[in-house]
Amino acid sequence: MSFEIIEHTADIGVHAIGENLDEAFQEAARGMFSIITDMDKVKSEKEFKIELESEEWDELLVDFLSELIYIHEVKGVLMSEFDVDLRSNHKKELKATVKGEKLDIDKHEFFTAIKAVSYHDILASPDGEVKVIFDV
Repeated sequence: MSFEIIEHTADIGVHAIGENLDEAFQEAARGMFSIITDMDKVKSEKEFKIELESEEWDELLVDFLSELIYIHEVKGVLMSEFDVDLRSNHKKELKATVKGEKLDIDKHEFFTAIKAVSYHDILASPDGEVKVIFDV
């Protein structure tokens, strides 16, 4: 599993690879939060459950990362651990458990604010590769 940060005009993105699509989604989430803060300083103290469904994998990726941004912004939480389970029945389904801790300005360094997940140049391949651009 791995991810790399992608420089993109006025935005930033993540290209992530995993053994499967579940791992690639996890790596994309790790990549996104590594853009926001130093992940080594974020503990796994609070747990959140996420359940989503969509028509396509790329839509599901955008929905998942958008939900993480929502939790981060509204609840003031930084995430550090991501366990994603994807299923494909009639629709694409995601069940995830994510963990993190409350943002502490004395402890956590803040790098870049991510406003939204973009559909521009998105990739979510069932073979375990994703690419996503963030509006910053």
